[in-house]
Amino acid sequence: MSNLIKAIRGMNDILPTQTSVWQHLESVLRDTLASYCYNEIRMPIVEKTQLFARAVGASTDIVEKEMYTFDDRNDDSLSLRPEMTAGCVRAGIEHGLLYNQEQRLWYMGSLFRYERPQKGRYRQFHQMGAEVFGLSGPDIDAELILMTARIWKKLGIDHLIRLEINSLGNAEARQNYRNVLVDYFLANKELLDDDSLRRLELNPLRILDSKNPDMQELIQAAPKLTEHLDEGSATHFSSLCQRLESAGIEYQINTRLVRGLDYYNRTVFEWVTEALGSQGAVCGGGRYDGLVEQLGGKTTPGVGFAMGLERLIALLTDLDEQQGLLGEVDLYIARMGEKAEKKSLLLAEDLRNIFPGLKILTHCGTGNFKKQLKKADKSGAEICLILGDDELSKNKVTLKFLREHKEQIQISIDQLADWLKNN
Repeated sequence: MSNLIKAIRGMNDILPTQTSVWQHLESVLRDTLASYCYNEIRMPIVEKTQLFARAVGASTDIVEKEMYTFDDRNDDSLSLRPEMTAGCVRAGIEHGLLYNQEQRLWYMGSLFRYERPQKGRYRQFHQMGAEVFGLSGPDIDAELILMTARIWKKLGIDHLIRLEINSLGNAEARQNYRNVLVDYFLANKELLDDDSLRRLELNPLRILDSKNPDMQELIQAAPKLTEHLDEGSATHFSSLCQRLESAGIEYQINTRLVRGLDYYNRTVFEWVTEALGSQGAVCGGGRYDGLVEQLGGKTTPGVGFAMGLERLIALLTDLDEQQGLLGEVDLYIARMGEKAEKKSLLLAEDLRNIFPGLKILTHCGTGNFKKQLKKADKSGAEICLILGDDELSKNKVTLKFLREHKEQIQISIDQLADWLKNN
């Protein structure tokens, strides 16, 4: 056993008992994105390190501490992607998708960051994201937030999540605010921890995002970014708030919300929950109107979001345990006898043709009738369809209700499809 190879810490297997929840989540995401006319794009897992240094910010924790970076055989520095917006922008520029065009894109896949694994935070994790290019108004910001709100409702977790929003202003306003913030923190330098002292020189706005409880009073008293917004950004933000209110979306303005990446400007937002402990953010995004130009393209406005699938899975799993929302099997077919065994497979195929969405598990292999019923019950099926040689000779099938206190019934095989359709 000493030679047993195990998975890398923080990189997890998703087992068959878990994949039904993942498939449910992915299906809701795909269906919702399609209903808003967003098109899927797929990017490589490995990109040039320079892409993330230029896009995410060389001074961010992601680039400084968390990327999996290596030199290939040509001595080119490559990195496993730690986020996907940069790759999406790179692909858009490279393939001529962005300039003077409107694009609504989405993606889903694995990302990699070297950090201490804990609940909701892993070294290999999964995200779904959406990006919009070519639109600069608050209406598209609102649409993205409305789309995420619709996703929470379809998943049944809208009561567990709340929205926080902020505006970072344009580049000039942000630089002016940066100077004000540096002066404030320098005047209180003795209260800063080591991480904040480092950020004071590289990215002082990130100090506002510190989770150190000893610094919260200092951060709360810091100058507010909303007090230093340029007129255009203030109007943009006010218009976004009005659109959210008219759509019935509740929100909280969080003046400390800056997001962890350097490319954001104007609108930033996060959907957060208290149900997952310290890992409260399940979705975040905002505007990045300068990123396309920063990566070598023509000036193109952009806005988007990304959501962590593992954190959504944790919410869905807790909800499923409480309410039993995600049954893996609808119908279990048990059979006894050689003729019934052959017929059961054909009957299952006929039912799948008539009811494509029905989840049918047919018993295969050995097992007496009692063991088959135990398997049927363990599967979570609503109904066990029992087929024996005796029933088959009468062209009948028995339906045993596994989740309801109802007497089992026997009906004609010819009437089975109509019964399932009506019940």
